[in-house]
Formats: sequence, C-alpha cells, structure tokens
Amino acid sequence: MNHRQQFLRHVAQTSPSPVGIEIVAASGNYLIDNTGKEYLDLIGGISVCNIGHSHPKVVEAIKGQAEKYLHVMVYGELVQSPQVQYATLIAAHMPATLGCVYFTNSGTEATEGALKLARRATGRTDIISCRNAYHGHTLGALSVMGDEYWRNAFRPLLPGVWHHTFNSPELIEAITSHAACVIIETIQGEAGVIAPDPEWLLALRARCTDTGTLLIFDEIQCGFGRTGRLWGFEHYPVIPDIVLLGKALGGGLPMGAFIASHTLMQLFTHNPVLGHITTFGGHPLCCAAGMAAMQVLLEYNIIDQVEEKEKLFRSLLRHPAIINIRSKGLLIAVELDSATHVTQCLNRCIQKGLFSDWFLFAPNCIRIAPPLTITTSEIHQACEILLSCL
Repeated sequence: MNHRQQFLRHVAQTSPSPVGIEIVAASGNYLIDNTGKEYLDLIGGISVCNIGHSHPKVVEAIKGQAEKYLHVMVYGELVQSPQVQYATLIAAHMPATLGCVYFTNSGTEATEGALKLARRATGRTDIISCRNAYHGHTLGALSVMGDEYWRNAFRPLLPGVWHHTFNSPELIEAITSHAACVIIETIQGEAGVIAPDPEWLLALRARCTDTGTLLIFDEIQCGFGRTGRLWGFEHYPVIPDIVLLGKALGGGLPMGAFIASHTLMQLFTHNPVLGHITTFGGHPLCCAAGMAAMQVLLEYNIIDQVEEKEKLFRSLLRHPAIINIRSKGLLIAVELDSATHVTQCLNRCIQKGLFSDWFLFAPNCIRIAPPLTITTSEIHQACEILLSCL
C-alpha cells in the first residue's frame, strides 16, 4: 500500500473525504507535497503557524532543548526552566490580574481546566456560553460548544450549560448568581469571524462582576497577533478573569494554556490537592518552541503589519460571487452563497497551488488565516488565484 492508502486505513479519520495531499515539507508560508508541488498556505494549520512553518529560531530552540532533556516529571513538581521562562514571558504581556499560567497539551484541555477552575472558585455549576461557539471537542468543551449538530451524538453532556446568542442582551440577562462562568470567544472564529460589540462586552464584564461570575475569554484562535494585537481582547477595554490559549502557543508543537490570577490558580493546590493535573502539559520541548515563536512575533514587529495586510486582502477580494467579507486582522471570512460553492472553489485553489479551508459553523465562508508573515506579493498571488477560482 502507498502512504495515502495506509493513511486511509490506519490513521483514524475525521471526515468521509479528507483532502489527502501528502505533505513532505513546509517552509515559511508554503507547504510542499510528495511531487514537489508548492501550496501557498492561507490557513497556517488553522491559526497555528503564525510565524510561518519551520522558522529557524523555533527549530533552533527545539534542537537545543532536545539535547538537554525531554519529559522528566508530571506537571507542577519540578522546576523546569522552559516552563518558567515561557510562563514569565506570557505573564509579562498580560494584565496584572492574569499572571499565573497553567500549561496543557491543547486548547480543548485549556477549556476543561478553566471550567473546573470556575466551578472550584465559585462553588456554582451553571455555565453560560454562546451559540455557534467553538471551544474544543472533549466532553466538557463539547458541552459549551454552540451547535447541536456536533453535540447531539455524544449526549449526555455537562448539565447546567445554557447557550445564548453572541452579542445579545439575552445572554447578559441570563447571568445570575447561579452561574460559575461565562465562556466566549473574544472573536467568534468558527461562526465566520464575528466580533463583539464593544458596549456589549463592557456590559458583559459589568454583569459578571456584579454577580460574582467568572468571565472566560477563549483566545485560542485569535491570540498571538492574529487580530492585529497580541491578544484579541486588547481591542476592547475589558479584562477577563481567565484566558484560554492554544494553537500558535506552541510555535507549531501541541500546547494549550489557561491563565488566571495566582489567587485563583492556587485553588487547585488544596481541597483536593492535585485539583488539576497533567503528565505532559507544559512539555519542555513545546515550551521552548512556543517561547521562541513568541519572541519572533514580538521582536520582528510582525503584529504591527497585520492590519495593513488585512486591508490589502479586503481591497483585492472583489468579485460578484463574494457576498460579504468579515475580518479582524488576518482572521478573514469570505462569504459565498453556499457551502457547495465554497468546496468547489477550494478544490480549484488546491489545483492552482493555494491551500485554504472553511468554517465549522459557516461552511458558506472561505477561511483566510495565513501565517502572519505572509508577504504583500503573496497576498496579491493568493487573491489572484482565489478570484480566478471563483
């Protein structure tokens, strides 16, 4: 059997029709398949590869750490310098009330940890989340996902989870002294890039404060410069109680984190001890890679260029088939009239060397979330191919 046949038989599948391109290398903003064909990458591993693929600084950090040590002990027992240094760097770029980092293996595990922390801190069980929200696929994260199509086959899920519409007064009105937390994406990603109304966000923060409800911002997809600021919530005068990170956090290696105050996080240390534990969370190799990637983002002023690149995409993407464009930085949804037309367009793009995708709750939208390092000429190239395929 060739690799594709082995892939279909021995690697667990997530859809009946995977793209199935065999990638043998990835460098900068390009993927390379087993025939040598290059694909300009418009999705960056779904907002993972924010500084491009195989960045030399990240590769160097991985090699350096691999020569020192890999896994040595479960999380939280030994002082491991890659964890300490990366947590310190992240905390230095967060508000003072978000100074304690709990590293996990993925974004969905960060969601699970944050939900546990909210329940532990408040002694409450109710959770409020949004329709068309995506927070991961494990059972707790699935419970707060905002679409019944994805949830129904796996019931029963967590009880006491109430879904309301993002940006709606009804969500704010639903927050009472029974709620442990409200969990929202700072920018709704899989819904097709929906930004919050600033006044709504302020009202949400005020209501949570008044009722003693913790406010959780999911920055897993929109963090690390994706929106034109290091964190998506920096666009708004609102600070959450807990922040979720993932995707770009590991610089291309698997990693997630939830971040809160030191006081909140200390609740996991007693009643019970080991209130949250992980074997591989904060793996030293992942921390070294993630820290190197974050340093590249900060030191090379990559984030400062994001909004101009967003404007260039929006100015070039003009076509009768495009109904609407929604964007926040380099998280862009190009809306067509149907999911069928999106699929047809994406297939044509692959033939012409452009790799893109769609959104879970907005399959009639083309996803554009390239590495933040995409160049002006590559944006022109991408839009030219995309328009020709429309």
